[in-house]
Amino acid sequence: MRRALDYFPFPLMAERAWDKFYVPGGKPANASYKTVPMHTKDTPQELSELCIVANFVEIFLAREGHENPVGINYLEKIQIPHLPSLYGAMLAGVGYVLMGAGVPLKIPGVLDLLACHKPATYSLHVTGAEEGDDTTMTFVPSDFMERDLAPLARPKFLAIIASNTLATTMVKRANGRVDGFVIEGPTAGGHNAPPRGKLQLNEAGEPIYGERDQVDLEKIRELGLPFWLAGGYGSPEKVRESLAAGAAGVQVGTAFAYCAESGLRDDYKQALLAKVLSGDASVLTDSLASPTGFPFKVVRLEGTLSERDVYSARPRICDLGYLREAYKGPDGKIAYRCPGEPVSLYLSKGGKEENTVGRTCLCNALVATIGHPQVRAGRYVESGIVTSGDDLTGITRFLPPGEPLYHAADVVNKLLNG
Repeated sequence: MRRALDYFPFPLMAERAWDKFYVPGGKPANASYKTVPMHTKDTPQELSELCIVANFVEIFLAREGHENPVGINYLEKIQIPHLPSLYGAMLAGVGYVLMGAGVPLKIPGVLDLLACHKPATYSLHVTGAEEGDDTTMTFVPSDFMERDLAPLARPKFLAIIASNTLATTMVKRANGRVDGFVIEGPTAGGHNAPPRGKLQLNEAGEPIYGERDQVDLEKIRELGLPFWLAGGYGSPEKVRESLAAGAAGVQVGTAFAYCAESGLRDDYKQALLAKVLSGDASVLTDSLASPTGFPFKVVRLEGTLSERDVYSARPRICDLGYLREAYKGPDGKIAYRCPGEPVSLYLSKGGKEENTVGRTCLCNALVATIGHPQVRAGRYVESGIVTSGDDLTGITRFLPPGEPLYHAADVVNKLLNG
């Protein structure tokens, strides 16, 4: 991170972030991470700077040592950090921006403006907002620039979609160029698009997907844009199948999530690889876990929030707030609530009690899953939650004979040459 910041074009901003958050030697194991203000419509300058710096570092380090393009994936639903985050990634030369979990109609135009260091706006979805209410977020690059820069390369934009309707909408109504699609089916890890029509659940409480949830690839081909297929395409056979269907390629997540180089905690990774080998691994499409209301894939693993006792033992707290809902309060001002926060607090903000049932603090849990759990009062340590596609049981195809783990290169070689 220090090396990346040495290349950051605005050194004073980099030093402010470093001076505030760097802990020489690392924090003690029982110490808490320093918290930052939660994002709001009018984000404080310090937090916007941290977004810019963080996204720059992420892309800069990912680009080191090769000439291939690097992409970054955002959730449209996490709207407030979009503008500074995109600008930071673009300062580092991000080649692709991918976005799903919503309808990202305004992102292409934002990319056009930020490439020229021009002010950009983005409308925040505010529950209960009325016509005339100010819900517009504005980002002015010149407020952060310490010197003039040449125009930035405009990254290609890929919308992550789960229906033909959304693909057509993006082509017709986006405020700038859409460069392609990732077509993600309900077997993919993380958040899934909810089924179309009335929600029906199976005996395990999982949403049931039907024919209406299948994308017509012929209609996608008619749009004339490249597309990639995702959700169960992490095998050589599926790669060949996707290319034969006219796809530019596939998006693979699960296979890389469990490789040696991934950011998933080693203890989780080893335990799940053992479960896969023994035939005990399972994935649940949880219709309640995510505060967003979207179905979310959860891997059953001891010691994580997938277990009822671990979930019940966690005190409800919302101190990261990425998945909070913006709403119009009784005083007419924008306020924020989350179904994963303390129930009484959520209800006091006008939330419905039924929305709190089974909700998990994915923000803290997923940060814990990559090895950075928050420690509270020196005693309670946040537990993680592991997400994976339904193809989890198929990752044994990447294990070299007699080896307990595999590498990213093994995945690439198997998919392209298997």
